[in-house]
Amino acid sequence: MKDNEQGLFTQAPALTLTNPLGLYDPSGNGYSHVAQIAAGTRLVFISGQGGENVNLELADDFSIQVEQALANLKIALASAGAQVNQVAKLTVLIVDHSHERLGIFGNALNQVWGAATKPTCTLIPVPRLALDGMLFEIEAIAVVPA
Repeated sequence: MKDNEQGLFTQAPALTLTNPLGLYDPSGNGYSHVAQIAAGTRLVFISGQGGENVNLELADDFSIQVEQALANLKIALASAGAQVNQVAKLTVLIVDHSHERLGIFGNALNQVWGAATKPTCTLIPVPRLALDGMLFEIEAIAVVPA
């Protein structure tokens, strides 16, 4: 908490995303280097969300799976009272990772986050995921006020 000009107390943000000087600017690649979480907040852990719909159906197309996984992530976040702008950390798993697939993911991430600062993110290329035909998975840690 800190004083403002009127002598009133204001609360610090629950989540601060930064890119320190001395490190390259990762914003063009859709992530931040550092997430700082304020005391007195609640952490929400979202398990890996894949591109399957509510009927456990998977499209064959990577971009459709990415869009569905991000939609699933938003549903999971909302169920815990969180939004994408409260996500501190993403972990992304991509089968047969390539520069093309990175671009598809980056574009989809920009559709969901818009111009907002993106969370920290680790992308891990993998040979296979849990379900046959699954090409993409994303998990998140969000920070919400207690």
